Amino acid sequence: MPYRVTSFEPTPNPNALKCLVEPSPASTPRSYFNRAQAADDPLADSLFAVDGVTNVLIHTAFITVCKRPDAAWRAVRAGVERALAAAD
Repeated sequence: MPYRVTSFEPTPNPNALKCLVEPSPASTPRSYFNRAQAADDPLADSLFAVDGVTNVLIHTAFITVCKRPDAAWRAVRAGVERALAAAD
């Protein structure tokens, strides 16, 4: 199911960004600390495919992604939007 990012919000962690999306991304929250953990979750796996993404939290009302400190937010945000729009 494709998702649309309605806004990005900063978090206290400068390497984490909260993504408010429509429709609701999950009925049950889940988090992954690497791509191998997300292998059975197509949405999380697609977010890990974005260069720079290191962690993913899929909550019932939002998605939070963390990036490597050297990754630029502009590129990560664009990749996250593309991955969410193309989600199955």
